Amino acid sequence: MVKPVAGQNAKVAASSPPGGEAEARSTPGPKAAIGEAKTVEIVAHRGASWDAPENTLASMRLAWEQQADAIEMDCFLSRDGQIVVIHDADTRRTAGVSGKVADLSFEQLRRLDVGRWKDPRFAGERIPTLAEVLQTVPAGKRAFIEIKCGPEILPELGRVLKASGLKPAQTVIISFSEEVIAAVKKQYPERPAYWIAVLTPRQNKGQPRKVEEVIAIAQRLGADGVDLSAEVRVLTAEYARAIREAGLFLSVWTVNDVELARAMIRAGVQSITTDRPGWLREQLGLNRPQP
Repeated sequence: MVKPVAGQNAKVAASSPPGGEAEARSTPGPKAAIGEAKTVEIVAHRGASWDAPENTLASMRLAWEQQADAIEMDCFLSRDGQIVVIHDADTRRTAGVSGKVADLSFEQLRRLDVGRWKDPRFAGERIPTLAEVLQTVPAGKRAFIEIKCGPEILPELGRVLKASGLKPAQTVIISFSEEVIAAVKKQYPERPAYWIAVLTPRQNKGQPRKVEEVIAIAQRLGADGVDLSAEVRVLTAEYARAIREAGLFLSVWTVNDVELARAMIRAGVQSITTDRPGWLREQLGLNRPQP
């Protein structure tokens, strides 16, 4: 059963991106000369989630309006096998009612309002399917698809990606789960897959991961890149150089501070995930891509 709870309002902080020659030059792949990039890929975290309710069609469309280079979303499998876009395993935070996503049918999930918590003007926003979000992706742009459950989602994921008509390079599969990334590369080797990692995990008691460990895990999984927490004290230019020289794409999350973004660019990252794509692009003085 889905039980009502009190409302809430919380803010949460492989291959090169697709496109023509100009785009490839502006966002070089992992084999490009280190430090050569004059810009960086800006990825909208759960869409333009600073300004619109996260993981909704409203936030994804706004991200494109704000000239994001890519969008990022979180995916679970519903009880009846639909891939739905929502961050939490429970609907409580964004829908105001408690229910496990995996225990609810798509029809039940679709009834929930996931816009009102952000602002009354977004009332009526619904949990979208992955297929619906992918329909918003313009030519030459990318979608980062974070898998929040296990490999059981992959057969349906393959079907949805094929039906979307997007090029493989436009759909990047990301996950904290080593099992998921390894399975993605076995089942869909043509799809870019990036392993997500926290550089200073809690279990390390304040000790950061060594770059050799990050590279070794990514290579063991067959990952095309890594998506790392943006930690200035850890992710130095030397750290970034080692990752890129290993042939791995380097992305970081979640950056809503311009000085942190500049530090990441100086270090040599190729992609920055942010809740504020339009604002960050303007603050960094990046040239907006042509529509």
